[in-house]
Amino acid sequence: MEYILEIFLDDYRLSKIKGTPVEANIEAVFGGELKVLRLKVGEDVKNEILKAFETARIDSRACITDTPVAFRRALFEEIANQKSLTEDVARAVLARINEIKELAAKESEFLPPPEIEE
Repeated sequence: MEYILEIFLDDYRLSKIKGTPVEANIEAVFGGELKVLRLKVGEDVKNEILKAFETARIDSRACITDTPVAFRRALFEEIANQKSLTEDVARAVLARINEIKELAAKESEFLPPPEIEE
């Protein structure tokens, strides 16, 4: 079975892949308001991602969601570097998983939980 990693694109990211073969794979979603790339991966890569990040899950569309920002950022950077949407991109990111997990652990430090008044 194939699983999908979605990478949402802002203007900066769009400029990084403009003119590359990846540009042809950009899809518009939510009525054209957002642009997204979809990277398809197999069972092995999906299992590695779910093992690496306890928050990651598979939704009803077979998308791997709830991965840390650090992982999604690394995924986009690798797509831009390789100019490709093959599973090799995800494997290259997973080869750096320890570094990415360290960055992901710091994410909670940047956004303090909201204060709730009783």
